[in-house]
Amino acid sequence: MKACDLLLKGATVFDGSGQGRFRADVALSQGRIAAVGQLQSMTAAQSIELDGLALAPGFIDVHTHDDRLLLADPAMVPKVSQGVTTVVVGNCGISLAPLGQHEAVPPLNLVAEAPAPGLSQRFDSFASYFAQLAANPAAVNMAALIGHTSLRVVALADLGRPANAQEITHMQSLVREGLSAGALGVSTGTYYAPAAAATASEIRAVCEPLRASNALIASHLRDEGDQVLQAMTEAIDIAQDLGVRQLLSHHKVLGRANFGRSRQTLALLDQVKSRSDVCLDCYPYAASSTVLRADAAAQASRTLVAWSKALPEASGRYLDELASERQLGMEAMIAALQPAGAIYFSMDEADVERILAYPDTMIGSDGLPHDTFPHPRLWGAFPRVLGHFARERGLFSLEQAIHKMSGLPASRLRMQGRGLIQAGFAADLVVFDPLRVADQATFASPLKPAIGIERVYVNGSLAYHAGQATTARAGQIIRRAGVGVQP
Repeated sequence: MKACDLLLKGATVFDGSGQGRFRADVALSQGRIAAVGQLQSMTAAQSIELDGLALAPGFIDVHTHDDRLLLADPAMVPKVSQGVTTVVVGNCGISLAPLGQHEAVPPLNLVAEAPAPGLSQRFDSFASYFAQLAANPAAVNMAALIGHTSLRVVALADLGRPANAQEITHMQSLVREGLSAGALGVSTGTYYAPAAAATASEIRAVCEPLRASNALIASHLRDEGDQVLQAMTEAIDIAQDLGVRQLLSHHKVLGRANFGRSRQTLALLDQVKSRSDVCLDCYPYAASSTVLRADAAAQASRTLVAWSKALPEASGRYLDELASERQLGMEAMIAALQPAGAIYFSMDEADVERILAYPDTMIGSDGLPHDTFPHPRLWGAFPRVLGHFARERGLFSLEQAIHKMSGLPASRLRMQGRGLIQAGFAADLVVFDPLRVADQATFASPLKPAIGIERVYVNGSLAYHAGQATTARAGQIIRRAGVGVQP
């Protein structure tokens, strides 16, 4: 008679493939799925009856800024409370490594604190960052991207111009180090000031070490408003020239003048897919969030202050109300708040739904965990997909929703042995109530955990149960396929 560590009995299984649900038992042993099926004859050290509950692969948050949170707050409650078992850090050109002791100019200040003597959350290489995480594991798995903006801050004396040949050589060496440590690839963020002067030629040259590899480029586009199609073409062409995979980050169209243009952007993706390996991620909200910028505020119907170093009391207040109270113009009010972050209401809900429903769209929260008053996506993105968009709106089936959050990202990011409920795969699992699961975080109260998430397992260890995080720290570093020893 076969034995296992844990037997989850009578679950409604959504296996992450997008195929139909089925009722089955799932056995776990030594951090992996040992068997799936009718397992009445199997003995177990512990058995749990899941009658009426859904069992899915743990969700993969493909777009996070959790680089520092993994060390600063390893319980990772904003993520495990949603059923997230793996986070991808280093997005938008912003990565904690290899920043080292260099100044965290905005938007790097979203993930990095000011350097201080003995501070253990600054790293000049991905090898040292991964070593710290291996020695101090978090509750969730992590994979990392190399941020092009971070590379520029390390290598360039003047961020207001394109890199010269010597600086490109320096950045290439940093890319090689990150790739050899196991980073998935490079992310870019030419929307932001420290990388805005980078030309397509610079990015192509810096990313030359990716050529002929299984790495990818994840691109925060230069423009997501009027010039979105041109910006998409620039990013896709760079990846195509290098022969590497392309991930378009938090795809959206911004500004009332661009409402409805997701039809054009998705049509462009359909055109290029025949010659390029391209996919995208999206967060399930019609508001964005990043550092406070005048141009972004001008595109938005309204702007909510997420944090301010100069005026901490402004967190959670609307920009127009603050300006009116202080009898300031918008630009003067923005200047008075700096450095600061904000939430921008600048998208059309129909565009969000159209992009979410696109077959190649994965889900990413893009949450900013160190904001005083964060966007609710930090705590609610994944349950919102399950509850609001799948169950209530009927935008896609529950099977498809789960596929977008598990099997699809595992496949596109080549996370071997994850993303499916299948024998031999890592036991990253979420148990939830499909009739009840819902996000509770709102723009007025953004720190509320979701409801309906019953149990979360990371590599077979219980990380979240009955509304509480456990003390388990079973997260692993997921290195690019073929690099190092995979978990």
